Amino acid sequence: MFAMVLSSLIVVYFSLGLIAADLPSELKHSGCIKVNQCKCLMRDGSGLIDLGSVADEDGFIQRLKPLPSAPQNMDVLLSFSPCLAFSQPEHFTVSDCTNVAACVIRRIHQDNMYITQYLNYGRHEGNKFSYDDSKKTLSVSYYMFSDSEPQTVVHYRCSPNHSITSSQSFSADAPLQMWVDSPCACPNACAPVDVGPGTILLIILCLSVTAYFIIGSCALRPFRTSNGVQIAPEDSVWCMICCQLTVRRKRRCSLRDTL
Repeated sequence: MFAMVLSSLIVVYFSLGLIAADLPSELKHSGCIKVNQCKCLMRDGSGLIDLGSVADEDGFIQRLKPLPSAPQNMDVLLSFSPCLAFSQPEHFTVSDCTNVAACVIRRIHQDNMYITQYLNYGRHEGNKFSYDDSKKTLSVSYYMFSDSEPQTVVHYRCSPNHSITSSQSFSADAPLQMWVDSPCACPNACAPVDVGPGTILLIILCLSVTAYFIIGSCALRPFRTSNGVQIAPEDSVWCMICCQLTVRRKRRCSLRDTL
């Protein structure tokens, strides 16, 4: 029985190996691997696409931006952040746009008054990545629920120019489409500077060397000998250190005696 199971596993592994060998090298190294909700690692080893670098300082790509395809009796505003979960209105907790990636605000003119609607157009949780190598475009789909159709699809195109265009048909079947052209949509471009352990150690080393020269210029004195000019610490420096240690020791002893 064990031999039959082992032989079956060998056949399966051998078949998978043949399938992987038959795949073209372009397919093996195409596309990208989703790292988290706003990062994608290229399969060809060209680097990492960080969508956070495409956004502005506040983390938004669009913020209360009017959509040009709105009906006549309606103003439609779009807010979108690729990495930051936000809520609109900001100080109003009961809203469809709570902890979302995209929010569409509709202001309807009716009977000389405005009716404002806040519509959830996708969250960061469960977003899906798809990369087109020929167009150098990363498409990210955002969903309201895990089993629903995408509400927003954003296409990040690697381009030397920077532009943002949006398209909304206001149909229940069609998602909101957005095209973002940016040099930061290219792999390993506009990556934020990360202060790692090596940088911290280098800063500590520079500070130590600076402190060494400052203390040396104040506490060392040159004197001439038969071998030339040498530098030695001042006697007062050693006395000052010993004095500080003696004073601290006496304070500790006095505190113990009082206790």
